[in-house]
Amino acid sequence: MRADEIREWDATELNARLAELREERFKLRFASATMELENPKILQSIRRDIARIKTILRERELAGTDS
Repeated sequence: MRADEIREWDATELNARLAELREERFKLRFASATMELENPKILQSIRRDIARIKTILRERELAGTDS
């Protein structure tokens, strides 16, 4: 995901996607602990996507817009 793509989403979409990514990260962390993942880089990718979304939400919060 790119930051400019994420900025086009509204707050509802951002929060929904954030919840999905957190759940996916949770599942992958357990899979990683119990067995080897095919692609361990996916955890890094998900973590970065979560950070991007949280950053954009915070930018909007500081700017005073909720869209």
